Amino acid sequence: MREAAKSKNELIIEQLMRELDPGSPRYQVLAVARQFKSSWVELGEQLIKVKNDGEFQGWGYESFDDYCSKEIRIRKETARKLTLAYRYLEQEEPELLGAERRLQPLPDYRAIDLLRQAREEQQFSDDEYDQLRESVIEQERSYPTVQKQFRDVAHQHNPPQIDPLKQVRGALATARRLENQLQELAEIAPEQVQALQELMNELARQEAELSDTAEAQRNE
Repeated sequence: MREAAKSKNELIIEQLMRELDPGSPRYQVLAVARQFKSSWVELGEQLIKVKNDGEFQGWGYESFDDYCSKEIRIRKETARKLTLAYRYLEQEEPELLGAERRLQPLPDYRAIDLLRQAREEQQFSDDEYDQLRESVIEQERSYPTVQKQFRDVAHQHNPPQIDPLKQVRGALATARRLENQLQELAEIAPEQVQALQELMNELARQEAELSDTAEAQRNE
């Protein structure tokens, strides 16, 4: 069976590894980064050490984010989630980091980060948190499934804000499309068209008023 083609990032990492001492800390981080998908825990652990010790500066990088994007080949947000997820496991689920458990695949780091957010940033009740934890840790559900569960609960606590200006503009756009369609229908009475035009005038007035209010708030 032919080996799958390596990605550009994998090739870049392997080239860097050939130039380094296999016993060096820098080499070790690259080694776990190369197998990131199967060993995110090890990468999260290594990145925390690199960041805390400032080792990236000795390797020629101005910032930790610069090091992650150019050498480890991961985005700033990915590095953030990896390190936060690892710290969370250390504090809340240390048994998952034990030698025996590490022989088994751990949940997606993004799912662990959602569990962290539920505990540290969102107003999840104990029952809501326990249900999410069960999905992530016990049932090992997929990240999309956990993400939907997380969002459903989070929206209950923080319902999306309704933008009146956006609503009025949407209604006005719909009314204008309806007016264009009605012009092609001869059986529509003139007074009905007039009523629609009056409605559009009112929506346009509300749009202008809300726009002025929003502009004044931005300038305060």
